[in-house]
Amino acid sequence: MQIPTVEELAAQLQAVSGADEVHPDASIQNIADVDSLDLMEWLYNFQNEYPGIPADESLFKDIDETTTMRTVHARLEALASETTAV
Repeated sequence: MQIPTVEELAAQLQAVSGADEVHPDASIQNIADVDSLDLMEWLYNFQNEYPGIPADESLFKDIDETTTMRTVHARLEALASETTAV
């Protein structure tokens, strides 16, 4: 299953949060104006757009300073691959 690029995911989070910029390699925890509610709103929108990918709040499990949108993108790719393999 095709998923958005990491740049598209970052742009979606930027739109939801209203942050000035969301770089794909920036630590999510350190992006100004992005909080947990923004992440859940972004996730809700993603789930509605891609209901075939079993994405849930576990995408942000163990979120720390190293977690970026590129990390989230890799997790989504893994979920999409699992879905396709079934």
